[in-house]
Amino acid sequence: MKLTLRCRALRRSDASVSRRQVEAWINRSPLSRGLRRAITIVAVILSGNTSAYALADSLPSSGTLSEIHFADYSSLSSNMELARRMLSPLQAAELPKFLAQKGERLREQPVDLAEESFALYVPARAPPQGYGLVVFVSPWDAARLPDGWGPVLDEKGLIFVSAARSGNDQSPLGRREPLAILAEQNVVHRYRVDPQRVTIAGFSGGSRVALRLALAYPDLFRGAVLNASSDPIGTAAVRLPPKDLFLRFQEKVRLVYVTGDRDTARVSWDLASMHSLRDWCVFNVEYQTNNFTGHEVMSPEALSRALDSLAKPIEPDAGLAQCRAGIDAELESELRQVQSLLSAGNRDGARDILKAIDTRFGGLAAPQTLELESEIDKPAVKP
Repeated sequence: MKLTLRCRALRRSDASVSRRQVEAWINRSPLSRGLRRAITIVAVILSGNTSAYALADSLPSSGTLSEIHFADYSSLSSNMELARRMLSPLQAAELPKFLAQKGERLREQPVDLAEESFALYVPARAPPQGYGLVVFVSPWDAARLPDGWGPVLDEKGLIFVSAARSGNDQSPLGRREPLAILAEQNVVHRYRVDPQRVTIAGFSGGSRVALRLALAYPDLFRGAVLNASSDPIGTAAVRLPPKDLFLRFQEKVRLVYVTGDRDTARVSWDLASMHSLRDWCVFNVEYQTNNFTGHEVMSPEALSRALDSLAKPIEPDAGLAQCRAGIDAELESELRQVQSLLSAGNRDGARDILKAIDTRFGGLAAPQTLELESEIDKPAVKP
C-alpha cells in the first residue's frame, strides 16, 4: 500500500483566508437547496492550482496540522460504486446506455489524486484503542480546520481530514463525495483508527453532502454530525441506497444535528429532515442547539457535545421491526399497481408509477423495479 505524503505544518502566517473573509463569503453566497444529481458522473477534473491551506486553531493544541497529498484509490470511491450507492437503481441502469450513446466510457475513478490535497490534523497522542476520525465536508474550497477544534480533537483522540476544492460549487457526485471517501480510506490505512469511531461531518452545504454519505456508506461511517443544513431522505435529491446498506444505516448509524438557534431557515430544514428519517424508521437521531448563533460553524463546545452523543451506544428500537414491515407493505402495494397496469396494457401509466417508486424507495425497491422496467420496455406483441 503506497501513500505519498508531502506535508508541512501550517503557521498562522500561511493562512490565505481569514475567518472574517470566510464568513463574509458564506453570507454572500446562496446555498443551493438542491444538490444536482445528473447521471453523467464521469469525473470532470476542474482546472486550477488551488492550494489547500488550513487555518491554525485560535486556541493552543498539541497536534500537527498539515497539507497532505494521498495516493491510494479505493473501490468504494469508484464511479460504478458511487452510482450503485448514490443513484437510484433505474438511474444507475441508464448510465451505461447514456454513455454508449455519446460514445464515451465511464472512468474508473472520478478524481485524480495527483491533483488533490487535504488538510490533516493528527493529535500528538494516539488513544490505546486507536484514533477516531472526523471526515469534514466544508462549503468552501479551502481545506480548513475550524477555529478552536484542535483542543477538542486532542482531548477525544480524533484525527481530522478535509478535502480542498470540495465546496458548494463543486459536483457532489463527481468530487465532494468521492473525495470524502478517499480521505477516509487513506487515513484508516495510514493510521490505527477505531472503525467504531469514524464520523462524517459537514457544515452548511457540506452537511447535506455528509447526510448523503452517512446514508450510502454506513459501512464506513458510524456517525454523522450535521451542522446547519440538511434534507429529507427518500427524495429525488437524496435517494435511498441498496436495502442491505439502508438496514445497516437504520441499525448502526447515529445522527446528531447541530444548528444555531438564530439560523431559523436551517432549523426548519432540520425538522423536515428529521421527520423524514422517522418516517423511514431511522430513530438514532439527536438534535442539539448551538445557542446564540446564526449560520456559522459550530463552536468547539458544540462539537464536543455532538461527539459525546455519537460515542453513546445505540440501543435497539422496539418499534423498528413493525416500522419496517409498514414500509415493505407500502412498497409491495405500489409494485402491484405497476404490474396491474402493465397487465392491462397501460405501459405509460405503469412507467409513471414505476418512476415514482424508484424516486421514493430507491434501492429498497430493487431488483423489482429493474425487472418491471424490462417488462415495460419489451416490444408489444401484435395480436
